[in-house]
Amino acid sequence: MESKHVNQQIAAMRQSFFDELEDQNNPNFVEEVFTMYFRDSTTLLETVEQAIVGANKVLNEINKTRQVLEKGNLEGTKAGIWEMRKEYDSLKAKLEPYFQLKQANSVPQEK
Repeated sequence: MESKHVNQQIAAMRQSFFDELEDQNNPNFVEEVFTMYFRDSTTLLETVEQAIVGANKVLNEINKTRQVLEKGNLEGTKAGIWEMRKEYDSLKAKLEPYFQLKQANSVPQEK
């Protein structure tokens, strides 16, 4: 019974907080903030996921090129460097939207 009362108090406090954020001039403020948050966070998460995959591809190409270089294969090393560059450029392109948002201060900073 006590737990139900505490949960009701918490719910009332949350509602009060949301009510304070909204005013007559902008009654949909909280909804707009959450809409922007979910839209932007989805985009950022997709960008980070792509970056992780891209970073792994770059790392794999670096390791392959290093192995070819250690074997003394100059042509294979040149081809590996070209592949590394291609994967690097792809990774950079995938991260560009994130950095643009960060530069515009749209990405939350950890304190």
